[in-house]
Amino acid sequence: MESVNLDLARSSTPAENLAYSKVSRRLIPFLFVCYIVCFLDRVNIGFAKLQMQQQLGFTETVYGLAAGIFFVGYFIFEIPSNLLLVKYGARIWIGRIMITWGIISSLTMFVNSANTFYILRLLLGIMEAGFFPGVILYLTYWYPAKKRAEITALFLAAVPVSGLIGGPLSGWILERASGFGLAGWQWLFLLEGLPSVIIGVITLWYLDDGIPAARWLTEEEKKILQHNIELEKKEKTRHSLKQGLLEWRVWVFGGVYFCFVAGLYGFSFWMPQMIKSTGVKSALSIGFLTAIPYAVAVAGMIWAGRRSDRTFERRWHTMAFGLIAGLGLALSAAYGSNTWAAVIAITIGLVGVESVLVIYWSVPTAILAGTAAAGGIALTNSMGNLSGFVAPYFMGYIKDATQSLALGLYALAALVILGSVLVVIFGPRRPRFVS
Repeated sequence: MESVNLDLARSSTPAENLAYSKVSRRLIPFLFVCYIVCFLDRVNIGFAKLQMQQQLGFTETVYGLAAGIFFVGYFIFEIPSNLLLVKYGARIWIGRIMITWGIISSLTMFVNSANTFYILRLLLGIMEAGFFPGVILYLTYWYPAKKRAEITALFLAAVPVSGLIGGPLSGWILERASGFGLAGWQWLFLLEGLPSVIIGVITLWYLDDGIPAARWLTEEEKKILQHNIELEKKEKTRHSLKQGLLEWRVWVFGGVYFCFVAGLYGFSFWMPQMIKSTGVKSALSIGFLTAIPYAVAVAGMIWAGRRSDRTFERRWHTMAFGLIAGLGLALSAAYGSNTWAAVIAITIGLVGVESVLVIYWSVPTAILAGTAAAGGIALTNSMGNLSGFVAPYFMGYIKDATQSLALGLYALAALVILGSVLVVIFGPRRPRFVS
């Protein structure tokens, strides 16, 4: 049975390739832009910190807690949000998420105390909950697992691209935007929050809930795409919500994702501070320097996704890029006093962590279908994103206690490597339609 499925996974007809090409042209660029503004709104406090921390008198621990408390609301509402996406459809629910998170992100410009900072970050997490796992689930409506690593890579490339664009943009806003009684960091939240609201409104009419609703596909193309999805569903063993939540590998994957996301947010929230600590003073210069690792990471993660799809292998690819991520984090700690050494180390680490996340998401989506996929993907993502709370708070505490980020970076390196080892141990050896 497995050999037959692998043959199917490797074969594609011209009509099938054309159909998937149409789907990709329609969906991926739009979802890519959505995730750019999403991630930018989530992590732009890394740049806002360069001004607002001093102006408002926040300690590193206050900043770390505010950065991380986002993920508390995110964790609590992740599964309900994904189930509501199944109920109301991706078009309405993803549009709602974007509009509400854009509003809350813009309102962060009115922060005037630690408590208001905490409240708005918590609300931002609640409003954004379900976006990422919702899109991952949405992609399973269109693509079988044999195509999912590369497609996921193209979508997740929005994370480094948001840094590539957001770094220089945020630095420019901090230095140049002022007036009407607002500081640069306040303009930063306002100007980077409003695009989410606008794109959210566009989402309400642009997205289709699935293959049957896509008027831009021919009936023959719909049959081809739907056939592949239905064929894959027969191979999956978990379909109900209860089965998805009780599947032991989902909980293991959640722990693995916790390790990987810790590395991602170690870079995302602290990269501007890491570069500033090497002696770079200008916010605009910091912005351009942060763009370098993100630019290299875009190419690296797309190559990693394509290679993993081409070789039909996930576990050892995850291990390899996990080790690269751990190495980069460790080198960032060891050579953090030299600007270019730090940038090179961060680049190595970011390529590793972005690539490992791309390959990772091909594993849990291969064993879950239906409501099990909605609940299981959301559970995995919410467990993983708890490290988005733990890692920033831990890094802030370490920075206050030691006046250095080195110990925190070494700890994150160990976590990422641990996650890679767990994938090798517990990941499916050669799951059907996947590896």
